[in-house]
Amino acid sequence: MLALLALALGAVPATPPAEASTAAAVAVVRRYYAAIDVRDYRAAYRLWHGRYSLAQVRAGYADTAHVRVTPIPPFEADGGAGSIYCDVKVRVDAVLKNGRRQHFAGSFTLRRVNDVDGSTAAQRRWHIIGAKLKSV
Repeated sequence: MLALLALALGAVPATPPAEASTAAAVAVVRRYYAAIDVRDYRAAYRLWHGRYSLAQVRAGYADTAHVRVTPIPPFEADGGAGSIYCDVKVRVDAVLKNGRRQHFAGSFTLRRVNDVDGSTAAQRRWHIIGAKLKSV
């Protein structure tokens, strides 16, 4: 009853700890590359927060035959201005359609809005806001 009253007053239910964890942020990065690997660019695109268009995501991987990501711990989150940010260090191994292999290292930055009044469920999910990868 108290939860229904809180919802009626605009209070936001707490995000389950597993969904708010750094492990959940790492899972988003894994899902991103899993989608790229099967050429589901729309699913990959939906994991970004407004930075790239679907066409840019598709074009960025046009020559990629297969890709695999290895997240590198530790995974840490830090708060700021009503949001939580998580940097996920990664190694990315790709095979191009011509057989050439590529290797990258760097990190992804993910963000989720805190459980604040007025925030939506979509805002409280982890999403990618940036990536810095360099060829190794």
